[in-house]
Amino acid sequence: MSTLFANSEHFPRLWRSTTSKGHQTDSWLALLDRWLACSERMHQRAGLRAIAEDPHLLADLGLTREEALEQADMPFWR
Repeated sequence: MSTLFANSEHFPRLWRSTTSKGHQTDSWLALLDRWLACSERMHQRAGLRAIAEDPHLLADLGLTREEALEQADMPFWR
């Protein structure tokens, strides 16, 4: 099913306008990519915060509790 959506020939590019010169037509894709990256970082940092109390899992990651909490407390946009 994913191969159907990977082929862009199936989707007409109706949103391109000849009157908007200099406008980046795929800017919404870049915005979506940035939003997904920020969302993924938020989920990863929440998971890191959740395991910060388990020394065995932290040892597997090679982190101390302080390092894990420091990373988990960083803003999602960094």
